[in-house]
Formats: sequence, structure tokens, C-alpha cells
Amino acid sequence: MDEAVVHCARGAGVWPWAGTEDGRSEPDIVLACAGDVVTMETVAAANILRERLPHFTTRVVNVVNLMALARRTVHPNGMDDTLFRELFTDHVDVLFAFHGYPGAIHQLVHGRPDADRFHVRGFVEEGTTTTPFDMVVRNRASRYHLVIDALKAARRTPAGASELKAWCEQQLLRHQRYVVEHLQDMPEVRDWSLGDWAEQG
Repeated sequence: MDEAVVHCARGAGVWPWAGTEDGRSEPDIVLACAGDVVTMETVAAANILRERLPHFTTRVVNVVNLMALARRTVHPNGMDDTLFRELFTDHVDVLFAFHGYPGAIHQLVHGRPDADRFHVRGFVEEGTTTTPFDMVVRNRASRYHLVIDALKAARRTPAGASELKAWCEQQLLRHQRYVVEHLQDMPEVRDWSLGDWAEQG
């Protein structure tokens, strides 16, 4: 609870249990998230990367107050430059999953160090009456899209990246067939929970 209070007061924070960095060097990619569904997808993506590419390091940053991303000169809740750099580094690419329009995040981080390194996945007005996971797939913000994007955005391409990318693409094809045939999400997606992963992490 004490950690949650600090996290909410800051507006954002690193979830060490979800990432794989060891503190000795900067991560290969920063996975950031804001919003309940995309936060689950981000942690699930980090889980996939941990299991399938253990030598590829990730940092997971959860944002609970979007205004914290802005500079203090723009909004009173904006975090100072030191904290922003502590969370997002100076130059590591950031893959940001957001429950709204991607442009909102780009607007908020405008003026931050190397803001072009922020790659945002969010609502792109795709959807219909469908399953919960199919909605994030249609908006290209699923765990599989995030893994592919993380591999693409990282400054280095680790061994096994092409195989993992192909696996994610296969999972998306499986999902497409499964959701049409069964009218529900695949069991490994449907039954996955943040609580189970947090206990393992």
C-alpha cells in the first residue's frame, strides 16, 4: 500500500517486478502504459519478452496521472525533468500503450528529451461488437503487437527476434480464426491475469 501511495502521488512509476532490467545498464526498451486494459496488455507483452527473449531487457513504467507527463511549465502536475529522465531514460525508445488517442501522449511529452523516441499505441477508431481482446487487436495495441513493436523500436536486435516476431504474427492469425469460430478469446488470453503474473515476477 505504501508503494501504491507513492506511485499515485508521483503520477507514474517503474514496476520492477514486471520488467527485466537489473539496474546495471539501461534497458533495451521502455514499455509504458496508461489505462487498465492496455496496462494488462503491456505486462503480458513484458511477460512474453521475459519468457522468450530473457536476454532482452525491459523496463515497465505505469502512468496513473497523464498530466505528470507534461512539463511543469505546461501543467502543475507535470513531473520535473530529473524524475522524467529517471523513469524514461534519456534516449532509450519508449513504447507507450494508451487507452485513448495516441496523439494525446505525443502532445504531453512534447519538449521532453528526444520526444521522437516515444512510439504510442492506442485507440485508432477500430472496433465493432466483438470480444475484449479483439478490440485491442483491431486497434493494434495487443500484447503481440506490443512485442513486435518493442523489437522494432529497440536500438539492438537480439538473437531470436525474428522467430519471436513470427510467433506473434502466428498468434494474431490464431486469434483471428479462433474468435470467429468460438465467439470468444483464446483461453491463454482469456484466462491470463495480472495477479498470476505479479506473483511470479
